Amino acid sequence: YAVVSTQSSVSSGINAEYGGGPPSVPLSTPSLSDLQSVPTPGPPPSVPMPLTDMSVPGPSYYNSPAPFTPSTPMDHGIEPAIQNIVSTVNLACRLDLKEIALHARNAEYNPKRFAAVIMRIREPRTTALLFNSGKMVCTGAKSEEESRLASRKYARIIQKLGFPAKFTEFKIQNMVGSCDVKFPIRLEGLFAGHGQFCHYEPEIFPGLIYRMVKPKVVLLIFVSGKVVITGAKDRGDIKEAFCSIYPILKNFRK
Repeated sequence: YAVVSTQSSVSSGINAEYGGGPPSVPLSTPSLSDLQSVPTPGPPPSVPMPLTDMSVPGPSYYNSPAPFTPSTPMDHGIEPAIQNIVSTVNLACRLDLKEIALHARNAEYNPKRFAAVIMRIREPRTTALLFNSGKMVCTGAKSEEESRLASRKYARIIQKLGFPAKFTEFKIQNMVGSCDVKFPIRLEGLFAGHGQFCHYEPEIFPGLIYRMVKPKVVLLIFVSGKVVITGAKDRGDIKEAFCSIYPILKNFRK
């Protein structure tokens, strides 16, 4: 009777402690084997830390390709060639054009048509216009050196005819270059997009006239892709003008 009352007092104490009915599983102390069978917790999972702005870039950052640079026409083997150079010289004396036309070779003079003597030489292959004021215009040279050499030869011819000519004030007035961009061009679209610089009337002239501001040159652009550059004072102006107009022409490629 003492044992039964003891168990009932323990049960009532447990009910009072946990607020429930009598436990369905008898209370027992766990054995050593039960403790060994419980799995031990492993290390906590590693969480990758996000890269911040101060992180060191990886190898792909240093192996990235260089920034893209636009190609120039020279990269494609397209470069304008000099076709004509116009230069002027002052011979510093008055000239008798009839006397020059009578005694000089390869010279012609028709005052009713043109008030100058037209003289030609073969090497370098050029043409000179001689005015009675002593001014001379030399055309047809392919380089600056040829233009100067031809002008000196004309001045020497005038000296041999008995005139006190001097070679002074040599100056290149105009250089003409041409090239082929090797693709057709939509001249109507170019005129619509750059009308403030262009003049295009196909009924009068088949080419588009493009007046560039810097450098101050004039370009004749044809639908076939041929480009003529005129009005330049040196080779640098021709090269700069063509490098500026080439990307524009690519945008209006047919």
